[in-house]
Amino acid sequence: MNITINAVKFKADPKLEKFVTDKVGKLERLVDNATKCEVTLKVEKPESDNNKVAEISLALPGQTLFNSKQADSFEQAVSDCADTMRVQIDKYKERYK
Repeated sequence: MNITINAVKFKADPKLEKFVTDKVGKLERLVDNATKCEVTLKVEKPESDNNKVAEISLALPGQTLFNSKQADSFEQAVSDCADTMRVQIDKYKERYK
């Protein structure tokens, strides 16, 4: 699975990129036919709390799963997104068995 990380209007730290790659890479174990995964990181209203947004788009045969979460840190937002994506993958597997 090809993982692409897009940081909107900022340069992502290599540690953050590694965290995202590790966290999202674990989703590949759940579904073996994923073709690509795009992760978008952006900051909403820089002066406020809870302003980091992570979006995950996972391309599967016949469907694309999408999830977006907002948190105080990118790590938390990505982690929440990945957890919710696991639920979506389980539903996808049940539907397309």
